[in-house]
Amino acid sequence: MSNNVKPLKPWLPKPQNEVPVKQYKGYQPPWIIETPEKSYRSIFKWGHPSGAKAPRESLYKLLKKTFGMTDEDFQTPIFTGLEEVEVNSPITLTKEQIKKFEDAVGKDFVSQDPYTRLSVAYGKTMIDILRLRNKIVENVPDLVIYPDTTEHIEKIVEICKEDKIPIYVYAGGSSVTRGVEPMRKGSITLDLRKRFNKVIKFNETNQSITVQSGMMGPELERVLNNAPEEFGAKRRYTCGHFPQSFEYSAVGGWVVTRGAGQNSTYYGKIEHIVLGQEYITPVGKVVADSYPAKATGPDINQIMIGSEGTFGILTDVTLKIFRAQPENHYKFSFIFKDFESGVAAAREIMQAEFGFPSVFRLSDPEESNIMLQMYGIDHDTPVDKILRVLGYEENKRCIFLGFTDGEKKFCKNIHRQVKKICKKYGGFYLTGLVTEGWEHGRFADPYMRDNLQDFGVMIDTLECSVNWDNMLEVHQFVRKYCKSRPNTLCLTHLSHAYPQGANLYFIFITKMSDIDEFVDYHKGILDHIQASGAAMSHHHGIGKLFAPWLEGQIGSNQMDIFKALKKHFDPDNIMNPGGTLGLDLKESEKVFKRPKW
Repeated sequence: MSNNVKPLKPWLPKPQNEVPVKQYKGYQPPWIIETPEKSYRSIFKWGHPSGAKAPRESLYKLLKKTFGMTDEDFQTPIFTGLEEVEVNSPITLTKEQIKKFEDAVGKDFVSQDPYTRLSVAYGKTMIDILRLRNKIVENVPDLVIYPDTTEHIEKIVEICKEDKIPIYVYAGGSSVTRGVEPMRKGSITLDLRKRFNKVIKFNETNQSITVQSGMMGPELERVLNNAPEEFGAKRRYTCGHFPQSFEYSAVGGWVVTRGAGQNSTYYGKIEHIVLGQEYITPVGKVVADSYPAKATGPDINQIMIGSEGTFGILTDVTLKIFRAQPENHYKFSFIFKDFESGVAAAREIMQAEFGFPSVFRLSDPEESNIMLQMYGIDHDTPVDKILRVLGYEENKRCIFLGFTDGEKKFCKNIHRQVKKICKKYGGFYLTGLVTEGWEHGRFADPYMRDNLQDFGVMIDTLECSVNWDNMLEVHQFVRKYCKSRPNTLCLTHLSHAYPQGANLYFIFITKMSDIDEFVDYHKGILDHIQASGAAMSHHHGIGKLFAPWLEGQIGSNQMDIFKALKKHFDPDNIMNPGGTLGLDLKESEKVFKRPKW
Protein backbone atom coordinates (compact mmCIF):
# COMPACT_ATOMS: atom_id res chain seq x y z
CA MET A 1 0.00 0.00 0.00
CA SER A 2 1.30 3.44 -0.93
CA ASN A 3 2.70 5.51 1.91
CA ASN A 4 0.33 8.40 1.20
CA VAL A 5 -2.76 6.24 1.74
CA LYS A 6 -4.19 6.93 5.16
CA PRO A 7 -6.44 4.49 6.99
CA LEU A 8 -10.10 5.27 6.41
CA LYS A 9 -12.47 4.85 9.31
CA PRO A 10 -15.36 2.55 8.44
CA TRP A 11 -18.47 4.68 8.25
CA LEU A 12 -21.15 2.26 7.07
CA PRO A 13 -23.65 1.29 9.79
CA LYS A 14 -23.78 -2.43 10.37
CA PRO A 15 -27.22 -4.06 10.01
CA GLN A 16 -28.48 -4.39 13.56
CA ASN A 17 -31.44 -4.13 15.82
CA GLU A 18 -32.25 -0.54 16.64
CA VAL A 19 -35.26 -1.19 18.88
CA PRO A 20 -34.45 0.86 21.99
CA VAL A 21 -32.40 -1.05 24.55
CA LYS A 22 -33.39 1.50 27.18
CA GLN A 23 -36.90 0.81 28.41
CA TYR A 24 -39.55 3.52 28.38
CA LYS A 25 -40.41 4.99 31.76
CA GLY A 26 -44.05 4.26 30.98
CA TYR A 27 -45.71 1.63 28.83
CA GLN A 28 -43.63 0.30 25.92
CA PRO A 29 -45.50 -1.35 23.02
CA PRO A 30 -44.52 -4.86 21.88
CA TRP A 31 -42.47 -3.74 18.87
CA ILE A 32 -41.87 -6.58 16.42
CA ILE A 33 -38.19 -7.48 16.13
CA GLU A 34 -37.92 -10.85 14.41
CA THR A 35 -39.23 -11.40 10.89
CA PRO A 36 -40.07 -14.98 9.85
CA GLU A 37 -38.58 -16.25 6.61
CA LYS A 38 -40.98 -16.65 3.69
CA SER A 39 -43.45 -14.26 5.34
CA TYR A 40 -45.20 -11.26 3.79
CA ARG A 41 -43.31 -9.09 6.27
CA SER A 42 -39.97 -10.37 5.01
CA ILE A 43 -40.87 -8.81 1.64
CA PHE A 44 -42.42 -5.48 2.66
CA LYS A 45 -40.27 -4.60 5.69
CA TRP A 46 -37.43 -2.18 5.22
CA GLY A 47 -33.80 -3.27 5.16
CA HIS A 48 -32.00 -6.08 6.93
CA PRO A 49 -34.11 -9.08 8.04
CA SER A 50 -33.19 -8.50 11.70
CA GLY A 51 -33.21 -4.70 11.53
CA ALA A 52 -35.86 -2.76 13.43
CA LYS A 53 -36.29 0.63 15.04
CA ALA A 54 -38.87 2.10 17.38
CA PRO A 55 -39.53 5.74 18.29
CA ARG A 56 -38.09 7.39 21.36
CA GLU A 57 -40.55 7.57 24.23
CA SER A 58 -41.04 11.31 23.69
CA LEU A 59 -42.01 10.73 20.05
CA TYR A 60 -44.28 7.85 21.06
CA LYS A 61 -46.10 10.21 23.44
CA LEU A 62 -46.41 12.88 20.75
CA LEU A 63 -47.91 10.38 18.32
CA LYS A 64 -50.47 9.25 20.88
CA LYS A 65 -51.44 12.85 21.56
CA THR A 66 -51.64 13.77 17.85
CA PHE A 67 -53.77 10.80 16.85
CA GLY A 68 -55.91 10.62 19.98
CA MET A 69 -54.53 7.18 20.82
CA THR A 70 -53.76 5.58 24.17
CA ASP A 71 -51.52 2.77 25.36
CA GLU A 72 -54.50 0.47 24.78
CA ASP A 73 -54.19 1.13 21.04
CA PHE A 74 -50.61 -0.15 21.15
CA GLN A 75 -51.35 -3.43 22.91
CA THR A 76 -51.82 -5.71 19.90
CA PRO A 77 -50.23 -5.18 16.46
CA ILE A 78 -52.54 -5.44 13.44
CA PHE A 79 -51.87 -6.61 9.87
CA THR A 80 -48.31 -7.60 10.77
CA GLY A 81 -47.64 -9.77 7.71
CA LEU A 82 -46.03 -12.48 9.83
CA GLU A 83 -47.94 -15.22 7.98
CA GLU A 84 -46.24 -17.36 5.34
CA VAL A 85 -46.70 -16.11 1.80
CA GLU A 86 -49.39 -17.68 -0.38
CA VAL A 87 -49.23 -17.05 -4.11
CA ASN A 88 -51.98 -18.25 -6.43
CA SER A 89 -50.70 -17.03 -9.78
CA PRO A 90 -50.40 -19.79 -12.38
CA ILE A 91 -47.47 -19.61 -14.78
CA THR A 92 -48.65 -18.95 -18.32
CA LEU A 93 -45.33 -19.20 -20.16
CA THR A 94 -44.95 -22.47 -22.04
CA LYS A 95 -42.44 -25.16 -21.17
CA GLU A 96 -40.66 -24.38 -24.41
CA GLN A 97 -40.33 -20.69 -23.49
CA ILE A 98 -39.07 -21.52 -20.01
CA LYS A 99 -36.47 -23.86 -21.49
CA LYS A 100 -35.21 -21.07 -23.76
CA PHE A 101 -34.45 -18.96 -20.71
CA GLU A 102 -32.85 -21.91 -18.90
CA ASP A 103 -30.62 -22.58 -21.91
CA ALA A 104 -29.66 -18.90 -22.02
CA VAL A 105 -28.50 -18.47 -18.40
CA GLY A 106 -28.46 -21.95 -16.85
CA LYS A 107 -31.32 -23.93 -15.32
CA ASP A 108 -30.22 -23.10 -11.75
CA PHE A 109 -30.68 -19.39 -12.44
CA VAL A 110 -34.33 -19.48 -13.52
CA SER A 111 -36.79 -19.65 -10.62
CA GLN A 112 -40.48 -20.56 -10.62
CA ASP A 113 -40.70 -20.53 -6.82
CA PRO A 114 -43.86 -18.64 -5.70
CA TYR A 115 -42.17 -16.77 -2.80
CA THR A 116 -39.27 -15.72 -5.02
CA ARG A 117 -41.66 -14.45 -7.68
CA LEU A 118 -43.56 -12.31 -5.17
CA SER A 119 -40.37 -11.06 -3.50
CA VAL A 120 -39.37 -9.16 -6.67
CA ALA A 121 -42.87 -8.02 -7.64
CA TYR A 122 -43.31 -5.19 -5.15
CA GLY A 123 -41.03 -2.40 -4.01
CA LYS A 124 -41.36 -0.16 -0.94
CA THR A 125 -44.26 1.94 -2.22
CA MET A 126 -46.92 2.34 0.50
CA ILE A 127 -49.56 0.82 -1.77
CA ASP A 128 -47.28 -2.23 -2.07
CA ILE A 129 -46.87 -2.48 1.69
CA LEU A 130 -50.58 -2.12 2.38
CA ARG A 131 -51.42 -4.83 -0.13
CA LEU A 132 -48.89 -7.24 1.34
CA ARG A 133 -50.05 -6.53 4.89
CA ASN A 134 -53.54 -7.48 3.71
CA LYS A 135 -52.22 -10.54 1.80
CA ILE A 136 -53.29 -9.04 -1.52
CA VAL A 137 -51.15 -10.47 -4.32
CA GLU A 138 -52.03 -8.84 -7.63
CA ASN A 139 -49.06 -8.96 -9.99
CA VAL A 140 -46.16 -11.41 -10.02
CA PRO A 141 -43.83 -12.47 -12.83
CA ASP A 142 -43.93 -15.99 -14.19
CA LEU A 143 -40.16 -16.37 -13.82
CA VAL A 144 -37.31 -14.74 -11.93
CA ILE A 145 -34.06 -14.89 -13.90
CA TYR A 146 -30.55 -14.19 -12.60
CA PRO A 147 -28.23 -13.08 -15.44
CA ASP A 148 -24.47 -13.02 -14.98
CA THR A 149 -23.22 -11.28 -18.10
CA THR A 150 -24.30 -8.74 -20.70
CA GLU A 151 -24.48 -11.64 -23.17
CA HIS A 152 -27.07 -13.30 -20.93
CA ILE A 153 -29.21 -10.17 -21.01
CA GLU A 154 -28.85 -9.90 -24.79
CA LYS A 155 -30.15 -13.49 -25.14
CA ILE A 156 -33.02 -12.84 -22.73
CA VAL A 157 -34.13 -9.69 -24.56
CA GLU A 158 -33.96 -11.50 -27.90
CA ILE A 159 -36.19 -14.31 -26.58
CA CYS A 160 -38.67 -11.81 -25.19
CA LYS A 161 -38.66 -9.84 -28.44
CA GLU A 162 -39.47 -12.94 -30.47
CA ASP A 163 -42.28 -14.11 -28.16
CA LYS A 164 -43.53 -10.65 -27.01
CA ILE A 165 -42.80 -11.43 -23.34
CA PRO A 166 -42.84 -8.42 -20.96
CA ILE A 167 -39.54 -7.77 -19.12
CA TYR A 168 -39.17 -6.16 -15.69
CA VAL A 169 -35.99 -5.54 -13.72
CA TYR A 170 -35.35 -5.74 -9.97
CA ALA A 171 -32.19 -4.86 -8.07
CA GLY A 172 -32.42 -3.10 -4.71
CA GLY A 173 -36.21 -3.03 -4.70
CA SER A 174 -36.38 0.29 -2.84
CA SER A 175 -38.69 1.92 -5.41
CA VAL A 176 -41.46 4.10 -3.92
CA THR A 177 -43.25 4.64 -7.23
CA ARG A 178 -44.36 1.10 -8.21
CA GLY A 179 -41.33 1.08 -10.46
CA VAL A 180 -40.68 -2.68 -10.38
CA GLU A 181 -44.21 -4.12 -10.36
CA PRO A 182 -44.86 -6.52 -13.29
CA MET A 183 -48.24 -5.24 -14.47
CA ARG A 184 -48.56 -7.64 -17.44
CA LYS A 185 -49.28 -11.36 -17.21
CA GLY A 186 -46.81 -13.89 -18.56
CA SER A 187 -43.83 -11.67 -17.72
CA ILE A 188 -40.32 -12.25 -16.45
CA THR A 189 -38.29 -10.28 -13.90
CA LEU A 190 -34.51 -10.06 -14.03
CA ASP A 191 -33.06 -10.01 -10.52
CA LEU A 192 -29.63 -8.39 -10.85
CA ARG A 193 -28.53 -8.69 -7.21
CA LYS A 194 -27.23 -12.24 -7.20
CA ARG A 195 -24.76 -12.27 -10.11
CA PHE A 196 -24.90 -9.03 -12.09
CA ASN A 197 -22.96 -6.98 -9.57
CA LYS A 198 -19.28 -6.86 -10.56
CA VAL A 199 -16.66 -4.17 -11.11
CA ILE A 200 -15.79 -4.05 -14.81
CA LYS A 201 -13.05 -1.43 -14.76
CA PHE A 202 -11.37 0.92 -12.31
CA ASN A 203 -9.54 3.87 -13.86
CA GLU A 204 -7.59 6.01 -11.40
CA THR A 205 -6.12 8.18 -14.17
CA ASN A 206 -9.60 9.28 -15.28
CA GLN A 207 -10.94 8.97 -11.73
CA SER A 208 -13.81 6.70 -12.79
CA ILE A 209 -15.21 3.24 -12.19
CA THR A 210 -17.38 1.02 -14.42
CA VAL A 211 -19.70 -1.47 -12.72
CA GLN A 212 -22.59 -3.76 -13.57
CA SER A 213 -25.94 -2.20 -12.79
CA GLY A 214 -26.87 -4.72 -10.07
CA MET A 215 -24.06 -3.62 -7.74
CA MET A 216 -25.47 -2.46 -4.41
CA GLY A 217 -24.51 0.88 -2.89
CA PRO A 218 -22.52 -0.45 0.09
CA GLU A 219 -20.47 -2.77 -2.15
CA LEU A 220 -19.60 0.07 -4.53
CA GLU A 221 -18.54 2.25 -1.62
CA ARG A 222 -16.56 -0.61 -0.06
CA VAL A 223 -14.45 -1.22 -3.15
CA LEU A 224 -13.85 2.50 -3.63
CA ASN A 225 -12.94 3.06 0.02
CA ASN A 226 -10.52 0.14 -0.31
CA ALA A 227 -9.16 1.06 -3.76
CA PRO A 228 -5.48 0.62 -2.70
CA GLU A 229 -6.15 -2.97 -1.60
CA GLU A 230 -8.65 -3.79 -4.39
CA PHE A 231 -6.91 -2.14 -7.36
CA GLY A 232 -3.47 -0.99 -6.19
CA ALA A 233 -4.66 2.62 -6.27
CA LYS A 234 -2.73 5.50 -4.75
CA ARG A 235 -5.58 6.68 -2.56
CA ARG A 236 -9.08 5.92 -1.33
CA TYR A 237 -12.22 7.05 -3.15
CA THR A 238 -15.95 7.53 -2.76
CA CYS A 239 -18.87 7.69 -5.18
CA GLY A 240 -20.46 10.47 -3.11
CA HIS A 241 -23.96 9.07 -3.68
CA PHE A 242 -25.76 8.23 -0.43
CA PRO A 243 -29.57 8.14 -0.71
CA GLN A 244 -31.48 7.24 2.43
CA SER A 245 -32.04 3.87 0.74
CA PHE A 246 -28.27 3.52 0.29
CA GLU A 247 -27.89 0.19 2.09
CA TYR A 248 -30.62 -1.44 -0.03
CA SER A 249 -30.47 0.26 -3.41
CA ALA A 250 -28.43 -0.54 -6.51
CA VAL A 251 -26.39 1.60 -8.90
CA GLY A 252 -28.74 0.78 -11.78
CA GLY A 253 -31.74 1.93 -9.79
CA TRP A 254 -30.04 5.24 -9.01
CA VAL A 255 -29.40 5.83 -12.71
CA VAL A 256 -32.72 4.82 -14.27
CA THR A 257 -34.72 6.91 -11.77
CA ARG A 258 -32.41 9.97 -11.72
CA GLY A 259 -31.80 9.48 -8.01
CA ALA A 260 -30.06 11.80 -5.57
CA GLY A 261 -27.89 11.05 -2.56
CA GLN A 262 -28.10 13.07 0.63
CA ASN A 263 -24.70 14.61 -0.22
CA SER A 264 -25.86 15.74 -3.65
CA THR A 265 -25.51 19.49 -3.05
CA TYR A 266 -21.75 18.95 -3.42
CA TYR A 267 -21.41 15.77 -5.49
CA GLY A 268 -24.50 16.25 -7.68
CA LYS A 269 -27.44 14.01 -8.49
CA ILE A 270 -26.70 10.73 -10.25
CA GLU A 271 -27.03 12.33 -13.72
CA HIS A 272 -24.11 14.59 -12.76
CA ILE A 273 -22.02 11.60 -11.64
CA VAL A 274 -22.67 9.28 -14.63
CA LEU A 275 -20.04 9.40 -17.38
CA GLY A 276 -21.17 6.54 -19.63
CA GLN A 277 -23.70 3.72 -19.92
CA GLU A 278 -24.58 0.61 -21.88
CA TYR A 279 -28.14 -0.63 -22.50
CA ILE A 280 -29.56 -3.70 -24.15
CA THR A 281 -32.75 -2.76 -25.99
CA PRO A 282 -35.09 -4.66 -28.31
CA VAL A 283 -33.45 -2.84 -31.26
CA GLY A 284 -29.91 -3.62 -30.13
CA LYS A 285 -27.14 -2.38 -27.86
CA VAL A 286 -26.94 1.33 -27.05
CA VAL A 287 -23.59 2.62 -25.79
CA ALA A 288 -23.25 6.15 -24.39
CA ASP A 289 -19.58 7.17 -24.32
CA SER A 290 -17.84 8.46 -21.22
CA TYR A 291 -16.17 11.67 -22.37
CA PRO A 292 -16.23 14.42 -19.73
CA ALA A 293 -17.98 16.78 -22.17
CA LYS A 294 -18.74 16.98 -25.87
CA ALA A 295 -20.72 18.84 -28.54
CA THR A 296 -21.94 15.97 -30.69
CA GLY A 297 -25.68 16.52 -30.67
CA PRO A 298 -28.18 15.52 -27.98
CA ASP A 299 -26.51 13.60 -25.14
CA ILE A 300 -27.33 9.87 -25.30
CA ASN A 301 -26.41 9.59 -21.61
CA GLN A 302 -29.08 12.09 -20.61
CA ILE A 303 -31.65 10.56 -22.96
CA MET A 304 -31.24 7.17 -21.28
CA ILE A 305 -30.88 8.29 -17.64
CA GLY A 306 -34.32 8.33 -16.04
CA SER A 307 -35.91 6.01 -18.60
CA GLU A 308 -36.87 3.55 -15.83
CA GLY A 309 -36.41 0.41 -17.90
CA THR A 310 -38.85 1.50 -20.61
CA PHE A 311 -36.21 1.79 -23.38
CA GLY A 312 -33.94 -1.09 -22.42
CA ILE A 313 -31.95 -2.72 -19.63
CA LEU A 314 -29.01 -0.84 -18.17
CA THR A 315 -26.13 -3.32 -18.08
CA ASP A 316 -23.13 -1.26 -17.00
CA VAL A 317 -22.44 2.31 -15.99
CA THR A 318 -19.28 4.41 -15.70
CA LEU A 319 -19.29 6.79 -12.75
CA LYS A 320 -17.12 9.66 -11.63
CA ILE A 321 -15.36 8.96 -8.34
CA PHE A 322 -14.00 11.38 -5.77
CA ARG A 323 -11.25 11.40 -3.18
CA ALA A 324 -12.55 10.04 0.11
CA GLN A 325 -11.76 12.63 2.78
CA PRO A 326 -14.21 12.06 5.63
CA GLU A 327 -11.87 13.88 7.99
CA ASN A 328 -12.99 17.08 6.24
CA HIS A 329 -16.63 16.77 7.26
CA TYR A 330 -17.04 20.15 8.94
CA LYS A 331 -20.46 19.77 10.56
CA PHE A 332 -22.82 22.62 11.34
CA SER A 333 -26.34 23.14 12.61
CA PHE A 334 -28.36 26.28 13.29
CA ILE A 335 -31.80 27.21 14.47
CA PHE A 336 -33.73 30.01 12.77
CA LYS A 337 -36.68 31.95 14.14
CA ASP A 338 -38.87 31.01 11.19
CA PHE A 339 -38.87 29.08 7.90
CA GLU A 340 -38.69 32.24 5.78
CA SER A 341 -35.39 33.27 7.40
CA GLY A 342 -33.97 29.80 6.90
CA VAL A 343 -34.97 29.73 3.22
CA ALA A 344 -33.41 33.17 2.68
CA ALA A 345 -30.14 32.00 4.27
CA ALA A 346 -30.20 28.77 2.24
CA ARG A 347 -30.63 30.68 -1.02
CA GLU A 348 -27.77 33.07 -0.24
CA ILE A 349 -25.46 30.18 0.68
CA MET A 350 -26.17 28.53 -2.68
CA GLN A 351 -25.76 31.75 -4.69
CA ALA A 352 -22.69 33.25 -2.96
CA GLU A 353 -20.22 31.24 -5.12
CA PHE A 354 -17.81 30.15 -2.38
CA GLY A 355 -18.56 26.47 -2.97
CA PHE A 356 -21.38 24.24 -1.74
CA PRO A 357 -21.85 22.24 1.46
CA SER A 358 -22.40 18.53 0.89
CA VAL A 359 -25.36 17.71 3.10
CA PHE A 360 -27.79 20.64 3.13
CA ARG A 361 -31.09 20.37 4.99
CA LEU A 362 -33.54 22.95 6.38
CA SER A 363 -36.54 21.62 8.33
CA ASP A 364 -39.79 23.51 8.65
CA PRO A 365 -41.32 24.21 12.10
CA GLU A 366 -43.29 20.97 12.34
CA GLU A 367 -40.34 18.77 11.38
CA SER A 368 -38.01 20.80 13.60
CA ASN A 369 -40.34 20.23 16.55
CA ILE A 370 -40.12 16.47 16.03
CA MET A 371 -36.35 16.60 15.57
CA LEU A 372 -35.83 18.53 18.79
CA GLN A 373 -37.85 15.93 20.65
CA MET A 374 -35.83 13.15 19.06
CA TYR A 375 -32.65 14.88 20.25
CA GLY A 376 -34.00 15.26 23.79
CA ILE A 377 -34.90 18.97 23.61
CA ASP A 378 -38.50 18.53 24.69
CA HIS A 379 -40.89 21.29 25.71
CA ASP A 380 -39.76 23.07 28.91
CA THR A 381 -36.34 21.42 29.06
CA PRO A 382 -33.53 23.85 30.03
CA VAL A 383 -32.30 24.15 26.42
CA ASP A 384 -35.85 24.75 25.17
CA LYS A 385 -36.35 27.52 27.74
CA ILE A 386 -33.12 29.24 26.67
CA LEU A 387 -34.10 29.10 23.01
CA ARG A 388 -37.52 30.60 23.73
CA VAL A 389 -35.98 33.41 25.78
CA LEU A 390 -33.76 34.19 22.79
CA GLY A 391 -36.81 34.45 20.55
CA TYR A 392 -36.75 30.98 18.95
CA GLU A 393 -40.36 30.14 19.64
CA GLU A 394 -41.84 26.68 19.63
CA ASN A 395 -43.74 25.83 16.40
CA LYS A 396 -41.97 28.65 14.52
CA ARG A 397 -38.26 27.83 14.83
CA CYS A 398 -36.48 25.80 12.15
CA ILE A 399 -33.38 23.60 12.20
CA PHE A 400 -30.74 23.81 9.47
CA LEU A 401 -27.97 21.22 9.38
CA GLY A 402 -25.27 19.90 7.11
CA PHE A 403 -21.60 19.23 6.55
CA THR A 404 -18.89 19.67 3.96
CA ASP A 405 -16.97 17.38 1.63
CA GLY A 406 -13.79 18.04 -0.30
CA GLU A 407 -10.31 19.47 0.36
CA LYS A 408 -9.62 20.69 3.88
CA LYS A 409 -9.17 24.43 3.25
CA PHE A 410 -12.10 24.42 0.83
CA CYS A 411 -14.28 22.83 3.52
CA LYS A 412 -13.10 25.21 6.23
CA ASN A 413 -13.97 28.20 4.06
CA ILE A 414 -17.45 26.83 3.32
CA HIS A 415 -18.02 26.21 7.01
CA ARG A 416 -16.94 29.77 7.82
CA GLN A 417 -19.11 31.32 5.10
CA VAL A 418 -22.17 29.25 6.09
CA LYS A 419 -21.84 30.44 9.71
CA LYS A 420 -21.51 34.04 8.54
CA ILE A 421 -24.63 33.92 6.35
CA CYS A 422 -26.73 32.04 8.89
CA LYS A 423 -25.83 34.58 11.56
CA LYS A 424 -26.89 37.37 9.18
CA TYR A 425 -30.40 35.86 8.98
CA GLY A 426 -30.71 35.30 12.71
CA GLY A 427 -29.48 31.72 12.86
CA PHE A 428 -28.31 30.53 16.29
CA TYR A 429 -25.33 28.15 16.08
CA LEU A 430 -26.02 24.71 17.61
CA THR A 431 -22.53 23.28 16.85
CA GLY A 432 -22.31 20.03 14.92
CA LEU A 433 -24.00 17.85 17.53
CA VAL A 434 -27.44 17.98 15.90
CA THR A 435 -25.88 16.92 12.60
CA GLU A 436 -24.15 14.01 14.32
CA GLY A 437 -27.50 12.90 15.72
CA TRP A 438 -29.07 13.09 12.27
CA GLU A 439 -26.13 11.18 10.75
CA HIS A 440 -26.53 8.39 13.27
CA GLY A 441 -30.08 7.71 12.17
CA ARG A 442 -30.11 8.71 8.52
CA PHE A 443 -29.98 5.15 7.15
CA ALA A 444 -31.85 3.54 10.05
CA ASP A 445 -34.89 5.84 10.34
CA PRO A 446 -36.90 4.01 7.61
CA TYR A 447 -37.00 0.95 9.88
CA MET A 448 -39.34 2.90 12.20
CA ARG A 449 -42.09 2.93 9.59
CA ASP A 450 -42.80 -0.79 9.91
CA ASN A 451 -43.20 -0.82 13.68
CA LEU A 452 -45.51 2.20 13.73
CA GLN A 453 -47.64 0.87 10.91
CA ASP A 454 -48.19 -2.32 12.89
CA PHE A 455 -50.47 -0.19 15.06
CA GLY A 456 -52.17 1.76 12.26
CA VAL A 457 -49.81 4.76 12.20
CA MET A 458 -48.66 5.38 8.63
CA ILE A 459 -45.53 7.23 7.51
CA ASP A 460 -45.05 8.02 3.84
CA THR A 461 -43.19 10.58 1.75
CA LEU A 462 -43.50 12.66 -1.40
CA GLU A 463 -41.02 15.15 -2.83
CA CYS A 464 -40.76 17.71 -5.60
CA SER A 465 -38.28 20.10 -7.22
CA VAL A 466 -38.94 23.81 -6.69
CA ASN A 467 -37.37 27.15 -7.68
CA TRP A 468 -36.54 29.72 -5.01
CA ASP A 469 -39.15 32.19 -6.24
CA ASN A 470 -42.09 29.89 -5.45
CA MET A 471 -40.52 27.83 -2.64
CA LEU A 472 -42.67 29.29 0.15
CA GLU A 473 -45.87 29.14 -1.90
CA VAL A 474 -45.37 25.46 -2.82
CA HIS A 475 -44.52 24.64 0.80
CA GLN A 476 -47.71 26.28 2.08
CA PHE A 477 -49.97 25.02 -0.72
CA VAL A 478 -49.01 21.33 -0.46
CA ARG A 479 -48.83 21.36 3.33
CA LYS A 480 -52.30 22.90 3.55
CA TYR A 481 -53.74 19.91 1.73
CA CYS A 482 -51.70 17.41 3.78
CA LYS A 483 -52.96 19.05 6.97
CA SER A 484 -56.56 19.08 5.72
CA ARG A 485 -56.74 15.54 7.00
CA PRO A 486 -57.44 15.84 10.76
CA ASN A 487 -54.74 14.87 13.23
CA THR A 488 -52.03 14.54 10.60
CA LEU A 489 -48.37 15.47 10.92
CA CYS A 490 -46.70 16.91 7.82
CA LEU A 491 -42.96 17.22 8.29
CA THR A 492 -41.21 19.09 5.50
CA HIS A 493 -37.61 19.89 4.73
CA LEU A 494 -35.64 21.61 2.01
CA SER A 495 -32.69 19.56 0.75
CA HIS A 496 -30.57 18.89 -2.36
CA ALA A 497 -30.05 22.59 -2.99
CA TYR A 498 -28.92 24.48 -6.11
CA PRO A 499 -28.32 28.16 -6.94
CA GLN A 500 -31.77 28.19 -8.60
CA GLY A 501 -33.83 26.17 -6.10
CA ALA A 502 -34.04 22.97 -4.09
CA ASN A 503 -36.03 19.87 -3.29
CA LEU A 504 -39.03 20.01 -0.94
CA TYR A 505 -39.57 16.72 0.87
CA PHE A 506 -42.93 16.06 2.57
CA ILE A 507 -43.28 13.35 5.22
CA PHE A 508 -46.85 12.75 6.32
CA ILE A 509 -47.69 10.75 9.43
CA THR A 510 -51.31 9.87 10.05
CA LYS A 511 -53.54 7.19 11.50
CA MET A 512 -54.60 5.16 8.48
CA SER A 513 -54.65 1.53 7.39
CA ASP A 514 -57.35 1.41 4.69
CA ILE A 515 -55.96 1.06 1.16
CA ASP A 516 -58.65 3.06 -0.63
CA GLU A 517 -58.39 5.85 1.93
CA PHE A 518 -54.64 6.02 1.41
CA VAL A 519 -54.96 6.06 -2.39
CA ASP A 520 -57.39 9.00 -2.29
CA TYR A 521 -55.21 11.00 0.11
CA HIS A 522 -52.04 10.26 -1.85
CA LYS A 523 -53.69 11.33 -5.12
CA GLY A 524 -54.72 14.58 -3.51
CA ILE A 525 -51.13 15.38 -2.54
CA LEU A 526 -49.91 14.66 -6.08
CA ASP A 527 -52.70 16.86 -7.45
CA HIS A 528 -51.47 19.73 -5.30
CA ILE A 529 -47.81 19.22 -6.20
CA GLN A 530 -48.71 19.39 -9.90
CA ALA A 531 -51.02 22.38 -9.43
CA SER A 532 -48.36 24.25 -7.44
CA GLY A 533 -46.02 24.38 -10.43
CA ALA A 534 -43.38 22.12 -8.87
CA ALA A 535 -41.79 19.17 -10.67
CA MET A 536 -43.57 15.91 -9.82
CA SER A 537 -40.33 14.33 -8.59
CA HIS A 538 -36.83 15.46 -7.75
CA HIS A 539 -35.20 12.07 -7.13
CA HIS A 540 -37.78 9.31 -6.52
CA GLY A 541 -38.50 8.86 -10.22
CA ILE A 542 -42.00 8.50 -11.68
CA GLY A 543 -42.71 4.78 -12.02
CA LYS A 544 -46.33 3.71 -12.46
CA LEU A 545 -47.62 5.52 -9.39
CA PHE A 546 -46.81 9.13 -10.34
CA ALA A 547 -47.17 8.54 -14.09
CA PRO A 548 -50.74 9.91 -14.49
CA TRP A 549 -49.50 13.36 -13.41
CA LEU A 550 -46.34 13.51 -15.55
CA GLU A 551 -47.76 14.80 -18.84
CA GLY A 552 -49.72 17.44 -16.95
CA GLN A 553 -46.44 18.71 -15.52
CA ILE A 554 -44.05 18.53 -18.50
CA GLY A 555 -46.60 19.21 -21.28
CA SER A 556 -47.99 17.07 -24.13
CA ASN A 557 -45.36 18.07 -26.73
CA GLN A 558 -42.63 16.98 -24.37
CA MET A 559 -44.42 13.71 -23.63
CA ASP A 560 -44.56 13.06 -27.37
CA ILE A 561 -40.73 13.08 -27.38
CA PHE A 562 -40.73 10.37 -24.71
CA LYS A 563 -43.23 8.37 -26.75
CA ALA A 564 -41.13 8.70 -29.92
CA LEU A 565 -38.09 7.36 -28.08
CA LYS A 566 -40.16 4.51 -26.68
CA LYS A 567 -41.44 3.62 -30.16
CA HIS A 568 -37.85 3.55 -31.46
CA PHE A 569 -36.31 1.45 -28.71
CA ASP A 570 -39.28 -0.78 -27.85
CA PRO A 571 -41.92 -0.87 -30.61
CA ASP A 572 -43.69 -3.89 -29.07
CA ASN A 573 -43.83 -2.37 -25.56
CA ILE A 574 -42.20 -5.27 -23.76
CA MET A 575 -39.89 -3.15 -21.56
CA ASN A 576 -41.49 -2.39 -18.16
CA PRO A 577 -44.99 -1.94 -19.61
CA GLY A 578 -48.08 -1.02 -17.63
CA GLY A 579 -47.92 2.72 -17.08
CA THR A 580 -44.27 3.46 -16.36
CA LEU A 581 -43.51 7.12 -17.17
CA GLY A 582 -47.07 7.37 -18.49
CA LEU A 583 -45.98 5.96 -21.85
CA ASP A 584 -48.91 3.55 -22.26
CA LEU A 585 -51.62 5.21 -20.20
CA LYS A 586 -55.10 5.88 -21.53
CA GLU A 587 -56.07 9.54 -21.85
CA SER A 588 -58.73 9.01 -19.18
CA GLU A 589 -56.04 7.94 -16.70
CA LYS A 590 -54.00 11.15 -16.99
CA VAL A 591 -54.28 14.07 -14.57
CA PHE A 592 -53.99 17.67 -15.75
CA LYS A 593 -54.02 20.24 -12.97
CA ARG A 594 -52.24 23.18 -14.51
CA PRO A 595 -49.93 25.37 -12.40
CA LYS A 596 -51.80 28.21 -10.73
CA TRP A 597 -48.87 30.53 -9.98
